[in-house]
Amino acid sequence: MFYWQWILYLDRTILNHSIMNNTTFERRRFIKSSAFGLIGITTFGFAAATENKNGIFIADSDKPIFYRYPSIDDDMASTIVGASHRDIDKVKALVTQRPELARAGWDWGFGDWETALGAASHVGRRDIAELLMAYGARPDIFTFAMMGMHKSVQEIIETVPGVQSHSGPHGITLLQHAKNRLTDKNITTEDKTNVEKVISYLEKVGNADIKAKSLDITDEEKQKYFGEYRFGNGEGEIFVVDMNNSRKNLQMSRKGKKN
Repeated sequence: MFYWQWILYLDRTILNHSIMNNTTFERRRFIKSSAFGLIGITTFGFAAATENKNGIFIADSDKPIFYRYPSIDDDMASTIVGASHRDIDKVKALVTQRPELARAGWDWGFGDWETALGAASHVGRRDIAELLMAYGARPDIFTFAMMGMHKSVQEIIETVPGVQSHSGPHGITLLQHAKNRLTDKNITTEDKTNVEKVISYLEKVGNADIKAKSLDITDEEKQKYFGEYRFGNGEGEIFVVDMNNSRKNLQMSRKGKKN
């Protein structure tokens, strides 16, 4: 019997009882408290709940509720995205406990969105990418390029002409995603052959490696911008300007949150 059937059954039973005994009964109040009480039991269960006065069951935890609950907590989202760049054991531990994290994304700043799968894709970690997809992560053309899936990449480009010029996380190009796969020391011979086929195709198509324009300044000039800049009064309301070691250019990021 569904919870609403129980409500109707209990309501009818108690209402009849009250009429027979010539007593007053607040029908609306009973329906409201019964509905919330039964929903609380059905949804949360007895094990992880404590009963409130009105029959509503509330999780028994001292941890503050995330301000956008039930959205994924910011710390969890940034943790899974960060780990997906390099730490397969940590990724496995996280998605095993919470499979929805496989689809999490993080904005590094100024709309630089990166999913956990996007992170694994641009660093050439096929093993992490496959793990995330097994838990529900949604692949895109960048993942297909990294995995050497020539037919899939070709079909997407032919269906959406010019899509090869779009950049991925951190402005990394589609062609670079494929090339980064070749840096994986554990790549198999078959994988290498497939990725090289994708690289050859993208080079022939063209516009798959358009990098963002960057001012040509000396390292000495870059040093002038290094430092921490406060934009608010909060403890973490600081952004940092420093050097990106891999791309050798200036980067700006929220303090404690670097890509």
